[in-house]
Amino acid sequence: MSDTAYLTAFIAVAAVATFATRIIPFLFFERHTEHPLIKHLGRYLPAAVMALLATVFLQRSADWSAALPGFDAILAGLLVVIIHLWRRNALLSIAAGTAAYMLIRQTGVLESGLVG
Repeated sequence: MSDTAYLTAFIAVAAVATFATRIIPFLFFERHTEHPLIKHLGRYLPAAVMALLATVFLQRSADWSAALPGFDAILAGLLVVIIHLWRRNALLSIAAGTAAYMLIRQTGVLESGLVG
């Protein structure tokens, strides 16, 4: 098997597996949408996942050795929260927070003493 055929087969299998993991819950839970457990998960799971992601982001991505330790990630995280509370748009708030974080890290604005 050539490299191209192998990679094509690999991508196809990965795509089918990804699609299956996305569609199976909808097929399985279609008849159970009124179940208390499903309602509970639908209400609290998104916030729990976001809290977990924020915690991992702060631990892994923040610059804890800067003059203002972790401020780069905390500032971007606060921007996400503020924009989300203001506009109630997850895509907009996450995009703005990501852009702010990358701008802070790429320009080095917090390391150069321009802020603080």
